[in-house]
Amino acid sequence: MAPRERWLAVLNRQKPDRVPMDYWATPEATEKIIAHLGCSSEREMLEKLHVDFVVEVKPAYVGPPVPAQQDEFGCRYQDVDYGTGVYEECVFHPLARFQTAEEIEHSYTWPDPDWWDYSGIRKQLKGNERYPIQGGSYEPFLIYKKLRGEEQAYMDMAVNPEIVHYCLDRLLHLGYENTRRILEQIPGKVMLSYVAEDMGGQEDLLFSPDSIREFLIPRMRKVIELIHQAGAYVFHHNDGSILRIIPGMIEAGIDILNPIQWRCKNMDRAELKRDFGDSVILHGGMDNQQTLPFGSVDDVKEEVVDNLRILGEGGGYILAPCHNIQPVTPPENIVAIYETCYENGWL
Repeated sequence: MAPRERWLAVLNRQKPDRVPMDYWATPEATEKIIAHLGCSSEREMLEKLHVDFVVEVKPAYVGPPVPAQQDEFGCRYQDVDYGTGVYEECVFHPLARFQTAEEIEHSYTWPDPDWWDYSGIRKQLKGNERYPIQGGSYEPFLIYKKLRGEEQAYMDMAVNPEIVHYCLDRLLHLGYENTRRILEQIPGKVMLSYVAEDMGGQEDLLFSPDSIREFLIPRMRKVIELIHQAGAYVFHHNDGSILRIIPGMIEAGIDILNPIQWRCKNMDRAELKRDFGDSVILHGGMDNQQTLPFGSVDDVKEEVVDNLRILGEGGGYILAPCHNIQPVTPPENIVAIYETCYENGWL
């Protein structure tokens, strides 16, 4: 099977030839594995490891000029070196000073969907016909936290709910329209569309379930309905200990649940598979908090086999890292993921 066929078989609850494998990593980690394998490009590296990687199609930004280390929302960023890698962190929050939704409406210019050109999306399919195509991305509270500041954003749900609703409505318009225009450009070609929000910490949810149901799920549902109307599947990324909200997300219509961070509290793999494996495809499962960065090659191989046995039982599983592989991860461990799954994942 080609990677696209392999993903479709899993999504349609059919039997693929083997368990599909996906790849998530930081640029630094990718550069290390490319060098380790003696490859000349990321594509060559992924193909050498038999990864069933996803190809994302995007519009081109053609809106007002954006200064370096700033985005179209007016958020400004600074590179922060954590010793093994660099992350671009938001250091200026353009909506932090406002006290009411009316002030924001009067003083702030929201990005417009017309700031992007969607006409080149069809060309991005060329050469990628064998792979799953992802188009569209909706993760509004992540943007909201950058606009207001992380601490203020969480406080707003309790003390400034009208600001939250107003801003999330504006972000819904942008995300919905972006996704709609991508789907419209290549009808029937998009397999996956990304609907995400990081709702969990290491021990429990970062939000109350009531807040998730009030602020997030109703808007997610609108985007999910759009995606399903186009015949595509909803890829839902949701970090951490999220057990208490998984039923609500399934009810909202997600098709794939990522990343299965099983070292977090209440995220036991066998229990997740038992309780939700018939309702949602499970994606991820390779732990990048301990096993991948700090374990041995044998530890990684053992975890691959465990995931195939636990999460892959009866189908409905795509093996991948729990999140982006970090630069501290030994290249040998990364190779071990894919070689072991390729050896043991045939059905």
